[in-house]
Amino acid sequence: MNTEQIKTFGALKQAGYQSKSIKDELRQNLRRKIAEGAPVFEGVWGFENTVIPELERAILSRHNINLLGLRGQAKTRLARLMVNLLDEWIPYVEGSEINDDPFRPISRFARDLVAEKGNETPIAWLHRNDRFYEKLATPDVTVADLIGDIDPIKAANLKLSYADDRVIHFGMIPRANRCIFVINELPDLQARIQVALFNILQEGDIQIRGFKVRLPLDLQFVFTANPEDYTNRGSIVTPLKDRIGSQILTHYPENIKIARTITEQEANLDGRQSEVIHVPSLAKDLLEQIGFEARISEYVDAKSGVSARMSITAYENLLSTAERRALKAGAEKTTVRLSDFMGVIPAITGKVELVYEGEQEGAAIVAEHLIGNAIKTLFPLYFPKIEKLERPKEKTPYQEAIDWFAENEIELMDEDSDYDYRQQLDAAGPLYGLIRKYQHDVPEEDRHFLMEFLLWGLSEFKKLGKTRFTEGYQFRNLLGQIYN
Repeated sequence: MNTEQIKTFGALKQAGYQSKSIKDELRQNLRRKIAEGAPVFEGVWGFENTVIPELERAILSRHNINLLGLRGQAKTRLARLMVNLLDEWIPYVEGSEINDDPFRPISRFARDLVAEKGNETPIAWLHRNDRFYEKLATPDVTVADLIGDIDPIKAANLKLSYADDRVIHFGMIPRANRCIFVINELPDLQARIQVALFNILQEGDIQIRGFKVRLPLDLQFVFTANPEDYTNRGSIVTPLKDRIGSQILTHYPENIKIARTITEQEANLDGRQSEVIHVPSLAKDLLEQIGFEARISEYVDAKSGVSARMSITAYENLLSTAERRALKAGAEKTTVRLSDFMGVIPAITGKVELVYEGEQEGAAIVAEHLIGNAIKTLFPLYFPKIEKLERPKEKTPYQEAIDWFAENEIELMDEDSDYDYRQQLDAAGPLYGLIRKYQHDVPEEDRHFLMEFLLWGLSEFKKLGKTRFTEGYQFRNLLGQIYN
């Protein structure tokens, strides 16, 4: 439909435009996309067989929706992507504050204008990108913010008394008529404010300062909530929950592959960082495993959750750590090292809520624990498993490497050049022997990261000693470290 040519109600009728509610609009466009096999919620990973089918069923059922899940589970992103299911343009009565449908005007302004001008009623067009409204629920939100209030300035300008409904100033919800309206963190909304939403969801009646205004608003409501909020900060009042058609549970990525896809998609990287810094596949897996370890850690509050934003910001910090090191060394290119993971600690400490035991340990120590646990989890996927109990004098695959450290040590400085870093690792021949035996097909550019991973793994399993000092790490015989 040519929106540039249709400027009046009569022209709109002549063009054969069919008015429909926003829920029917979403439903019809979703039906078409599903039938065509077209992607609906692009850029959201890990929900293909869980959340997205439930969300599509809710839209097909014309339901208002509550997305319930811990922080960083793409709840708001899902709501924003629903905009793509709207028609590109819709007509409304020009000058209307609440996007009145010319076929079904609901405001006094639009009704009077259509009655006066008929087919000559001027028409404007609203793009789907302008049909998304979002409000973060906070304790200071008022009924006036959401629904409306009497405007004394408007009354003075129009020379009307407060008894005239034309002095009403509409709030966010009426102004979002024929749009998607999202209320984030719904339990944070005071109970009396939630009560004000009852009739809007069900009957379309609203009251503003004694005015009972019949406004059958056409809205697609999407609410988001965190399960923690039901007990800690507030709750969704039961009658409001009853009026929300579908409650959909979101979740965190179920495996490292999905988590990596999300992180690489969302990380805000400089183009030069991607060119200059090589990140081994194992380093990416290790970064994501830290998040998985945090979600099961005894030091981290499981009810609060660990946002996917932790891995995203940690990945950005990891590359920045390597970039800074390369700049100081005057190197054009570099590869991420395992010791660079110390640079991601600020991204971890700011993203996890600690329980009492974690607070006692300290946030930075907990972050180091999580990195160590991630190494222990991934280690058996690359090298033979190290058992807790071993028979005395029984040789293990790591014996030669352990014996080498009885007389030698390795120091990896944080700001070593790539040449010095590789020289230190290559000096430990038994480490290279383990790589050749168990990871012989590793790309050459990843080999030294894997050798360092082997060192950290042996340290985590108490086969080698690892000491952090101001400028780097020292790996040595475990007994020597104890005596030292």
